[in-house]
Amino acid sequence: MNKIKVLVVDDSAVVRQNLSEIINSDPDLEVIATASDPFIAAKKIKIELPDVITLDIEMPRMDGLTFLQKIMAQHPIPVVIFSSLTDKGTETGIKALEYGAVEIITKPKMLDAESLNESKIRICDAIKAASGVKIIRKVYKPIPMQVEPKYSADAVLPPIQNKSMIHTTEIVVVIGASTGGTEALTKLLQELPHDSPGIVVVQHMPEKFTTSFAKRLNELCKVTVKEAEDGDSVIPGKVLIAPGNFHTILKRSGAKYYVEVKQGPLVNRHRPSVDVLFRSAARYAGSNAVGVIMTGMGDDGAKGLLEMSEAGAHTIAQDEKSCIVFGMPKEAIKLNAVDKILHLDLISNAIIQIVRTRAPK
Repeated sequence: MNKIKVLVVDDSAVVRQNLSEIINSDPDLEVIATASDPFIAAKKIKIELPDVITLDIEMPRMDGLTFLQKIMAQHPIPVVIFSSLTDKGTETGIKALEYGAVEIITKPKMLDAESLNESKIRICDAIKAASGVKIIRKVYKPIPMQVEPKYSADAVLPPIQNKSMIHTTEIVVVIGASTGGTEALTKLLQELPHDSPGIVVVQHMPEKFTTSFAKRLNELCKVTVKEAEDGDSVIPGKVLIAPGNFHTILKRSGAKYYVEVKQGPLVNRHRPSVDVLFRSAARYAGSNAVGVIMTGMGDDGAKGLLEMSEAGAHTIAQDEKSCIVFGMPKEAIKLNAVDKILHLDLISNAIIQIVRTRAPK
């Protein structure tokens, strides 16, 4: 199998070297060139076309956003943004996704061995996911790719033992997405009315970037959107976005739902993990839950959605046509965990209909 060819663009020689070492350590990836600014990158692209570009935002002579716009307009190539955890970095990172970037990854801090290993996993997986996205003037054709899981949800939340719970009729919605999810979630949430049921979302995204993403959604949607904090109530009209680098678990006290935000190992190579959220929904909401699995690489969320289905929840998967990467929904469908397979345009209405009718499966 041919290796995925990567062009690394960053003004820091240290970052270029460290990033190249991380990428080349994966047998499926190969750095074919590096560039210290977009002008040099443009020359390297003419010599050999990469499958994926890793791009810094803040660079001399031309900033990363301007270069990204030029790439998408002239010769679309999947781009993974590497950014620092600054306020400016997170805001421009969200803009980069709007301009066509596939993923955002934070620059590795190179601390302890565990942190470095997690950074390697995230970086290599992001590049592999990006290589599976064909970009043609912002029209995406997915090429599914597989990822071996690291841990299951057992590492954070034990399997369900006792399925009995206090009766409640309050509906709660849990949503999981990864590659391409920022655009898909924006569309879905914008279509929901202000009195929608309480919603908890896991979107694979780095720490702090989820804060900017939630603020952006809050400006665009009728519902209130915020980054989840430990103990936040899940109530109608509110959407909670799981914070990057933290698992988010749905809990219940009596008939009231809330979230627990906690650390823990990567689950299915992610933190936050969709499987962790979905398992908690199966446990604490059961048949009163609606689970939605959307565009993304790998299989995070598939087993959790099956647990939700077995607990009586309504389950929905985004269809292949409207997915940027048909990985996560495909795996859930293969497990027979899905009641409905719907185009992105139809998911919000399906959620509303389930809530209004409270129809049994």
